[in-house]
Amino acid sequence: MGASSKIPRGEKRRKLIFRSLHDCIIKKGYAKTTLAEIAESAEMSPSHLLYYFKGKDAILEDYFQNVALQILERLNSFRDFPPEEQIERLADLFFAGAGITKSEIGFMLECFGVAVNDKVLRKEKAELDVQCKNNLTELFSNTPKRFIASATDCAEVSYAMLIGLRSAVYFDDKFELPDGHRLFKYTISRMAGL
Repeated sequence: MGASSKIPRGEKRRKLIFRSLHDCIIKKGYAKTTLAEIAESAEMSPSHLLYYFKGKDAILEDYFQNVALQILERLNSFRDFPPEEQIERLADLFFAGAGITKSEIGFMLECFGVAVNDKVLRKEKAELDVQCKNNLTELFSNTPKRFIASATDCAEVSYAMLIGLRSAVYFDDKFELPDGHRLFKYTISRMAGL
């Protein structure tokens, strides 16, 4: 393995800090997580952590941006498939447990809550929402018929349903990932006229 294939030390540290923030949020929630706890989990001092990020909000903003990019990459990888397969892959990504687990849903809900009052995170979330809806609009534009005439309206309803079902999986003990998968796939397929 050559030197160019190695991950730079600073990048390794940033990933470790992201993982530490993630784990702390899963355990305690964002509001109750301190910078000192993130640093301790990353096995560094708070002052060393501040070398990489300005503070706790900056870590979350960068981390959310990375997660959003990963989601968008996955969504974009589905674009060349027929609509039926795109719907199956979307349902699998968000509700099969392999891509986004129940704890990951909790993490994203924490991020959404922080985005209400954090301008940077709100902008990043809004951009993620637009890209996801654009992807869904393209999907519905390629279906033989639609329950709702406008592909854009179908995308809006589908995205709202996606967020709602993901929240239900997290908060309703009687509603599990397979339930979300089934309802999402069924409803999107019917909306697409498939």
